[in-house]
Amino acid sequence: MNRQGGGTLDRVEHLAAEIARHSHLYYNLATPEIDDAEFDALWDELKRLSPEHPQLRRVGAEVPAGSVKVDHRFPMRSLDKATTDEEILHFVQETTAEGRRFLAQPKLDGSALSLEYRRGRLVRAATRGNGERGEDVTANALRIPNIPHRLSWDGDCHVRGEVVMRLDVFREKYADIAPNPRNLAAGSLRQKYVDSGKGDASDLTFLAYDARFIPSDEAHPDSPKPLHFEHDSEIVHWLRSIGIEPAGDQVCEGDTVETVTESMISQTKYWTDTRSELPWEIDGVVFKLDDLSKRELLGMTAHHPRWALAWKFPPEEAVTVLMGVDWQTGRTGAVTPVARVAPVVVSGVTVENTTLHNAGEVKRLGVQIGDKVRIVRRGDVIPKIIEVLGPANSNDLTGRFHGDGTQFESTLPHRSVPNPPTSCPECASSLEIDGAFLRCNNLDCPARVVRTVLYWCRALEMDGIGQKLAEQLCDVGLVRTLPDLYRLSMNDLLTLDRMGEKSASNVLSQLESTQSLMLSRFLSALGLPGIGPELATSIAAEVGDLENLMMMVEAKDKPVIDRLVAIDGVGETVASSLLDGLAVRRSIVSDLAEILEITTETVSLTSSGVLEGKTFCITGTLSRPRKEIALAIKASGGKVVSAVSGKLDYLVAGESAGSKLEKAQRLGVSILNESDLDTIISKGGDFEPQNNDESEVQRSGTLDDWI
Repeated sequence: MNRQGGGTLDRVEHLAAEIARHSHLYYNLATPEIDDAEFDALWDELKRLSPEHPQLRRVGAEVPAGSVKVDHRFPMRSLDKATTDEEILHFVQETTAEGRRFLAQPKLDGSALSLEYRRGRLVRAATRGNGERGEDVTANALRIPNIPHRLSWDGDCHVRGEVVMRLDVFREKYADIAPNPRNLAAGSLRQKYVDSGKGDASDLTFLAYDARFIPSDEAHPDSPKPLHFEHDSEIVHWLRSIGIEPAGDQVCEGDTVETVTESMISQTKYWTDTRSELPWEIDGVVFKLDDLSKRELLGMTAHHPRWALAWKFPPEEAVTVLMGVDWQTGRTGAVTPVARVAPVVVSGVTVENTTLHNAGEVKRLGVQIGDKVRIVRRGDVIPKIIEVLGPANSNDLTGRFHGDGTQFESTLPHRSVPNPPTSCPECASSLEIDGAFLRCNNLDCPARVVRTVLYWCRALEMDGIGQKLAEQLCDVGLVRTLPDLYRLSMNDLLTLDRMGEKSASNVLSQLESTQSLMLSRFLSALGLPGIGPELATSIAAEVGDLENLMMMVEAKDKPVIDRLVAIDGVGETVASSLLDGLAVRRSIVSDLAEILEITTETVSLTSSGVLEGKTFCITGTLSRPRKEIALAIKASGGKVVSAVSGKLDYLVAGESAGSKLEKAQRLGVSILNESDLDTIISKGGDFEPQNNDESEVQRSGTLDDWI
């Protein structure tokens, strides 16, 4: 990456790391920290600052380590988004070249799922993952009542759809243990233990939005020929005929651009007006060009199909009264305000708590307890205060009810400024001012310990240790730091309320399974600010082992910083954050190193091999995840960079390579496809591809790979 313009580049690095982190929280852990609108804002800013950034081509999140991975025969791409009527018109007129017929389906707010049927029998179910590779969740998918184990058609196909939880089921069984149905649906689908508290897969519903057919030469010899359809709406009707419930089948069409656009806009209004009456949550409408042959002509970008658009609901707003402000300490030490408001229904959900983000936001809004405020529930996840409407009166509290239907009876509080605390609300340690934030730097703070333990367990896929158990372990003093987890005994656990021998044995078994960790996984699970799984892998590959890394922490001089900054994706801000984070956790890391076996990375960025001294850049859509290709290059001694320059030896280019391919051709850089790269690695030495033109690169893959 070009290191000029340090401020902008640091911001780009920060945005990319935050997008990756929030994607992991959303897709893999079902514990989002921000709402959809805030995530979209991060995405849009990164797109503006660095349009070619690799993070913008990623879909979903990488499948967590330790999971059974499934390569998608038909990649599960993301969708381009819109929020206005003008964007719908542009989609019809420009993007789809004046399409005349579109299939409209509600945009279900759940968890994407792909079902693979062979000879009509369900053989595999997988989450979206990163779009190319998902997690095998077949066992739980088989427990979803409306997913047929066998179809009435004996062929080979892949059915894609969304797993949701009915709102009535959520309210009856889970409202007190999960923030919303979407998070619970994702957790229920991915859980490994039925009794882990994430919900029961039998309470989920699957709604299909399309199907893809295996070509005859890849299908079972006895399988009937793949069905032929001219329109997507025909596929939807066929799905219903074989026992699979579709998400929707409304067709919008017209003789002109204007009339078809009007029909589509009327659909957005219909779903906006009726969303509160639906049995499950939706967050918009998906429009797809109905003509399948025209879809082929339009093709795909690296991120989304050109023939589909996700129109998202504008955020719903409501007016209520600020009743109080509580301050809570998070995993990183940030002390944030949580607003208690008089109950109000937003997007069909009763809201009584909202976020105020940080102390700076409280000051910016000028909000006081006893004020009338406007709140918005963006992306149907986390409500927030967006406007102060002045002092409230007692009439503003009448006619309000809690989520359970009981009447709200509190009196209007005295109007006062919600002054931020000077000490931690959990441990009473003095707080430091960090820009708009307040921070508790006491690593032994009970609130920080609970959230650190929970983050560690989730990162290492220990589903048996959830929020309630983590809180219980810390409250009774059995766990004061992370290493204490591995000192727990059967007798310790059996002293806890509602802990039986089976559950205790499950907890100990999971802890035992994580007593040998690769350095990359160890670093990722520590929850260091800005250090996600991908960066942790790159850092671990460079430093080799924990001892070497801690020596770098002790030194923290310019050579150390320069070494870290040389790693792709690491800037000075991230490097300093890594070293400082490990420094304050020195005793915890040392204790864990005595208890756990933290193994050296098998792949080293400085390893020797047939590619030693050669520099590679990877671009475009390839048959394997870029991370996998990069690791193969690094294992053979090569170096992987993110930018094209005259010093680059090879560009590995796939479909839709774009500007990097054009620049490499101008600079005379050798262009490789995946086959060329495999030849270099297997045979060694330099390689001169026989055809370097763009057309050859673009011909790799088939249409089925991009639909």
